[in-house]
Amino acid sequence: MIDLNINPVQRKKNIQRCRENGILLPTYAQMRDPALIPDAIKQELASIGLWDVHVRNLFRINWHNEPTDKGGNFGGVNFIELPRTITGTKARIVGIVGKWFPTGAHKVGPAISCLLPELVTGRFDPTTQKAVWPSTGNYCRGGAYISRLLTCPSVAILPAGMSQERFDWLRTMAEEVIATPGCESNVKEIFDKCIELERTRPEAIIFNQFDQLPNSLWHYNVTGPAMAEVFKQIARPGDVVAGAVLSSGSAGTMAAGSYLRDNFAGAKVGVAEALQCPTILENGFGDHRIEGIGDKHIPWIHNLRDTDTAIGVDDELPIRFIRLFNEPAGQKLLAENGVSQEVLDKLEWMGISSIGNMIGAIKFAKYYELGENDVVFTVFTDSMAMYQSRLTELTAERGVYDQRQADRDYDRLSGISLDYVMELSHVDKRRVHQLKYFSWVEQLGKTVEELRAQWDDHRNYWGCLRTQCADLDKMIEDFNAEVLAG
Repeated sequence: MIDLNINPVQRKKNIQRCRENGILLPTYAQMRDPALIPDAIKQELASIGLWDVHVRNLFRINWHNEPTDKGGNFGGVNFIELPRTITGTKARIVGIVGKWFPTGAHKVGPAISCLLPELVTGRFDPTTQKAVWPSTGNYCRGGAYISRLLTCPSVAILPAGMSQERFDWLRTMAEEVIATPGCESNVKEIFDKCIELERTRPEAIIFNQFDQLPNSLWHYNVTGPAMAEVFKQIARPGDVVAGAVLSSGSAGTMAAGSYLRDNFAGAKVGVAEALQCPTILENGFGDHRIEGIGDKHIPWIHNLRDTDTAIGVDDELPIRFIRLFNEPAGQKLLAENGVSQEVLDKLEWMGISSIGNMIGAIKFAKYYELGENDVVFTVFTDSMAMYQSRLTELTAERGVYDQRQADRDYDRLSGISLDYVMELSHVDKRRVHQLKYFSWVEQLGKTVEELRAQWDDHRNYWGCLRTQCADLDKMIEDFNAEVLAG
């Protein structure tokens, strides 16, 4: 369960601080359905940019933002349905889009979700404590941004090998940016830095997305319903939700898959990981280039009971396909093969990990031999706005992207194979779950009893995702009411 015990003295101080700074907090219901946001706040947002450091952008943490940089309102969920000329599958593959969140990635949602319970209960003091956001990229961006809006000092931690765009932006937002050794898969080094900060800096409060149930709570109650909303919009007679494919990362998005499993009979959930770091598939390790997903461990909040398939994604493919999708020669080839201009214009909405998720969804659809009435969902986490420097680096490394390279990459896209797909038996799921012991119990302070509860008492353990959202919303509403009452 998520701890909702209240520190009444600090809660009152947090209410006063929000009152002084004009801060109101969004409820999960409003993040799920922006129609519930008060009209007065919507009117304010009409003059505020999507990425502006403005407290009202707390109410833009949802999948429904109008796709514009300035003054947008709310509409349907932003999504891309990829044509079969790209996917090569009979099944329909749909990705909901993170580009149109503040910070340009959906991870700002889990970030606010991890901070909200601590703020409204009064267990976090923004005047004396610092919020520490350990991440492989987008989560610490979201945390630094939320912290700035809430006038809370923050520390962002991410691997040194992440793209320059991430570091440049973070240095404008967080009070401190710490680069740990390695690349996307070097999560242990991030955890080691967190342990050091906890030991040496008592003001540092770690909001670790990899073990925080509010991360999963947000995805179960916001991302999952967004997928369901898209399905309702696009479904034809006879269509079904076949499932979702989501990257391991912090495993927060996997809770959206749990939502689909709970609400659509027969829906399955696939977890994608970099083939170069096959932790789930082979208990393996290694470095990879799918920026934004961390590996070499099983996240504490990954509910293996609800995971049906593990899918390895060769990191060379997303690297090739960001060029195919964004370079002029690649776009020309795609157009010649029937991809519409509407879809071509949206391909830049997909960053490296988004394309990795797309590949996982294609392999999932092919493995299960899905047909024309099957819909597979995934998440397009961020956009190419985060990776323009990677395109420049690839040009320097591999030469100008020409028609010949585009032809080769389109052939690779059309021929995505079924290698490294594992349907998880009950025993496989338990085996992967038990890998958590080596990171979380031996190194990070969890107990064997907690580990066993996740598996043996799984309905109660993960049940908070279904039951506690309403409790939190009531606490947020009461908090806001007291802010306004002053």
